[in-house]
Amino acid sequence: MKLIWKFNLVLAGIFLIAYAAAALVAYGVLQANAREEVLRTGRLMMESASASRDYTTARIKPLLETQLKYVFLPETIPAFAATEQFNELRKKHEDFGYKEATLNPTNPRDRASDWEADIVNKFRMSATTPELYGERDTPTGRSLYVARPIQVKSGTCLECHSTAEAAPRTMIDVYGNSNGFGWKMNEIIGAQVVSVPMAVPIARATQSFRTFMLSLLGVFLLVIVLLNVMLYTIVISRVTRLAKIANQVSLGNMDAGEFKTKSKDEIGVLTEAMARMKASVVQAMNMLDGSK
Repeated sequence: MKLIWKFNLVLAGIFLIAYAAAALVAYGVLQANAREEVLRTGRLMMESASASRDYTTARIKPLLETQLKYVFLPETIPAFAATEQFNELRKKHEDFGYKEATLNPTNPRDRASDWEADIVNKFRMSATTPELYGERDTPTGRSLYVARPIQVKSGTCLECHSTAEAAPRTMIDVYGNSNGFGWKMNEIIGAQVVSVPMAVPIARATQSFRTFMLSLLGVFLLVIVLLNVMLYTIVISRVTRLAKIANQVSLGNMDAGEFKTKSKDEIGVLTEAMARMKASVVQAMNMLDGSK
């Protein structure tokens, strides 16, 4: 096998190993970054919902205290306000989701589904856990959820949710007296759950991975072409010329050519050594001819 083919086989083997390692690392990093981007989006939306809750409690409800004695206004309820704000967002981004999933809600739309109830129960079993997140399959594709506990921390909540008898009559008229009661101070009664679709970030990460790997392949092909040109110019062509002259000299053809070089590299040193060897062979042959 020729030297240049051996060189290319070794180089190809090194590249395949490096290419596989780069693919493994790049894919993992890009996918992790995509998930981190989705998680940041989910947390940002969670903070937005929490800000809406706080604003409603601090600024909206006090303004309507008098009217609440005569008519129930769900807009004064933090959970209702945050959910409605998010529903406006969903008009343009319908794959996103927000829910104040509650085990025993006043409003039936807030009742936790099975998987949401599991999250709430995890918070109830570990009251110090500030946040949970994970992935789940949905009809529209893979989705990441971020959840934070809803805990009764104010006596204001118990004014409406301790017992049906203590709750405002206007609220009972709207939602009835069957659900949303029996809450206790410091009890975790539900969870804020934000759902963010993963399809777009994951698709972008996959496309970036393909672009990177194709670029890496292109760089390798360019490098191997340049290395082959350099190898042929600097090594192969010079060694081939030396081999042809040496072969002819070994057959007794002293006029095959001269071992000449101006280079001081290893091949240049070899050329000078072969030139001296040829000169010694010619001198020895002349001495033999003279002695006859």
